Amino acid sequence: MAQTGARRVAGSIGAHKTQQALIAGQIALTLLLLAGAGTAIDGFTRMLRTPLGYDPHNVMSIGVPIQITSYNTWAARAAYYEQLRSSIAQTPGVTMAAVATASTPPHNGWPMRFEILGKGAMDQQMAQVGMVGSDYFPTLRIALLQGRTWDATEDHRGALLAVVNRTMAQRYFPAGDAIGRSIKIPGFEDRGLVEMSVPKLSESWLMIVGIVEDVKNDGLRNPVKPAIYIPYTLHLLPGTQMLVRSQTSPLALLRSVRSQMSAVNPDQQIYGIVTDLETWISDEPEWQQGHLVSWIFGGFAGLALALAAVGLYSVVSYTVAQRTSEFGIRMALGARRGHVMRIVFQSALVSVGGGVVAGLALTFALNSVIARWAQGNAHDPAILLEGILVLFLSACLACALPAFRASRVEPMTALRCE
Repeated sequence: MAQTGARRVAGSIGAHKTQQALIAGQIALTLLLLAGAGTAIDGFTRMLRTPLGYDPHNVMSIGVPIQITSYNTWAARAAYYEQLRSSIAQTPGVTMAAVATASTPPHNGWPMRFEILGKGAMDQQMAQVGMVGSDYFPTLRIALLQGRTWDATEDHRGALLAVVNRTMAQRYFPAGDAIGRSIKIPGFEDRGLVEMSVPKLSESWLMIVGIVEDVKNDGLRNPVKPAIYIPYTLHLLPGTQMLVRSQTSPLALLRSVRSQMSAVNPDQQIYGIVTDLETWISDEPEWQQGHLVSWIFGGFAGLALALAAVGLYSVVSYTVAQRTSEFGIRMALGARRGHVMRIVFQSALVSVGGGVVAGLALTFALNSVIARWAQGNAHDPAILLEGILVLFLSACLACALPAFRASRVEPMTALRCE
């Protein structure tokens, strides 16, 4: 009989250690997933908080193609674009409209080489070039930092002017003398009816008249590139975009805007599906990836946390049931209920503490793997501390009910069960 009891005790101890190891493993994996979720969410929110440099709220972009044979001179095409813009701007509810050829952020501008008057030509001097109307900057609420932009008259006649962004001014004019300097963009070509430029644009020097705030022009995560804005009339394509700002949701005014465009030309079409600029942002690959990864890591972390809590609750409940007689004897000898509850919590926290240590080791070891999916640093002490805090709170909740039951054991009942 003594041997049977010894084997039972030994078996109980072995089983208990196995259970503790399994719970510690669950805790370790849960902490790893919590760190991944925290890193993904932190990277995503930081990306969302990054200044865009413009205001996308209540603005939509409308693609406007034209028949190149219908507007086969530079003057006719420039006048038609202005007619469309002016008609759209008069739509009830529309506060402003602007022409923006290849200039709808957060991916905007053509990468083109440029030269600075008085400096040697350098192949590595590249900037994002956008062709925009005079109303472009106020429509997107892009701040003017220095100088001015061109006016409508200069826009219509194709004045040889340019505005640069802050990054361009700081990188290529560190002395702060960008205003009044001249640049040349030799990549422009006049291709007949397809692309119409003012005479000898690629050989002309454009005077910088203003500096504007940086606007995201290479996606949401990449640094802003140097940018040059020129009047859209300098280089006319067989299509452009109209940026439309309204007092309310711009998509609600799309039917009215279409009517205004039809009043100018009944045959005028628009490109594809029209969306607002906030949708443009949420359609960016970086936004989509960050959003998806945050949900995936968060979902798996939540599931792992729930499983770890249930597993811990089961093990603690089983342990309390196995130690019922022990707790009864302790109570009979004068132990207080708080003392019994503390014993239960301490035995559970051994598994939790071991799991946390193992989870920290896993997180540090797999940080490079997490970084491939989540834009951030899983080593961030704040993220790790939050994950550990969530784990300990969950463990305390899982242990609360079994510990409460252990503290309510009646000594005589426990002894009779024994």
